[in-house]
Amino acid sequence: MTSRNREARKIMPKVGNYFPIASGCLILARMTTSVDDIIERLGGADGAARRLGVGTEALRKWRQSRSIPARHWPALIESLGITLEDIPGAPARTALTEAPPEGATAVLALSDGTLFWGRGFGASTQGTQPAEICFSTGLTGYQETLTDPSFAGQIITFTFPHIGNVGANKYDMEAATIAARGLVVKEDITAASNWRAETSLDAWLQHRGITGISGVDTRALTLRIRDLGAPHGIISFPADGHFDIAALVEAAAAWPGLEGLDLAKDVSCTQSYEWSEGTWSWPGAFSAPTPKHHVVAVDYGAKRNILRSLANAGCRVTVVPATASAEDILRHNPDGVFLSNGPGDPAATAAYAVPAIRGVLEAGKPVFGICLGHQLLSLALGAKTYKLDLGHRGANQPVKELATGRVEITSQNHGFAVDASSLPAGVEVTHVSLFDGSNEGIAAPSKRCFSVQYHPEASPGPSDSHHLFHRFVDMLGS
Repeated sequence: MTSRNREARKIMPKVGNYFPIASGCLILARMTTSVDDIIERLGGADGAARRLGVGTEALRKWRQSRSIPARHWPALIESLGITLEDIPGAPARTALTEAPPEGATAVLALSDGTLFWGRGFGASTQGTQPAEICFSTGLTGYQETLTDPSFAGQIITFTFPHIGNVGANKYDMEAATIAARGLVVKEDITAASNWRAETSLDAWLQHRGITGISGVDTRALTLRIRDLGAPHGIISFPADGHFDIAALVEAAAAWPGLEGLDLAKDVSCTQSYEWSEGTWSWPGAFSAPTPKHHVVAVDYGAKRNILRSLANAGCRVTVVPATASAEDILRHNPDGVFLSNGPGDPAATAAYAVPAIRGVLEAGKPVFGICLGHQLLSLALGAKTYKLDLGHRGANQPVKELATGRVEITSQNHGFAVDASSLPAGVEVTHVSLFDGSNEGIAAPSKRCFSVQYHPEASPGPSDSHHLFHRFVDMLGS
């Protein structure tokens, strides 16, 4: 164990059911290349920012932490011809021999070698697929969160400690499968205690092959994400209790990340279908009024409650795959077109989505987009998108509507955003985040389209923004 790791154990001892964070692989003394050296070799601050697509604030954090986030390692290795061990913050393989603390049955291994030990639940695995580690601040709705297709390629850290206490049921599924690659929680999963529960969260995850880890100091992990950006990582919960830490960290470090990754095709439907089910109401029915309009919903990873909300607003909904062309969409003769949420980098999905969206706009059809759909509509109108350092995930995100000054508490789940400064003439910013000022909505009145970055359908989350579905329906009537 290194002196740095011994010091980490001194200041972060095991408290109750939580395990210390092992950081033995962050051996700064072994490095021959500093962060300043790397930046200088990239052409100074301006060159590094341009070549890696980051801002000056990111470079400041690199210098402060004396490490570079793992998502930039492949680009550094390729552009500078260096090795992984030359990169500040990258793991030294020989240092990754940390033995599990007593009682630990699982580990979250980050690409920089940091280890979060805990107790595994759900499906046993030698190692999940590498994923981006994000955090969600929602207090309720963990089942809807886990089945939200927008979480594809991510491991979710729940900041609320009591996850699993209401079990799982068939009604709270936002998709048929779980797209997230794992979950991290603070407290152990307890027995389900809710009248709607049909099974425990543990059994539900086992049945679907998803791995979780409990006993983790989720506050420390969340602060790490806040300060250094979303890392890459892997959860290991081996049935035989054997951990190959070096292999886990190496696999996490080699994963290229979500930038440039098109995941919409992976979670989209493969053929068109009709949707008529409305939102859930007591005592367990899904009902909707007689439809007055026909909407085609493009499925980039659509949540079921979005489709239910459209049905509740008086729409007959035809769902088409993410790769549907403008001709595929328009042959259904819709009154309007909806662009759904979804995972991945919008710039990658844009390759096939933007031509389709532009064709729909040219046909004069009203368009409404949510989340990824908002980003794709913005790209189709000529704007640009970028990756957020942290992302917005949770059900307590304040958004301001500029025209009215109204503030809504919203549900959000996105790691990319629209660059408001890149919006062309005729496209206006309608909403902004009160957390960081990033774009949360646009409208192009002359083209009869609008979109929001957040989730007005909630599920989970507040219902402040449900009125947007009726705003869309009003456009169809006009």
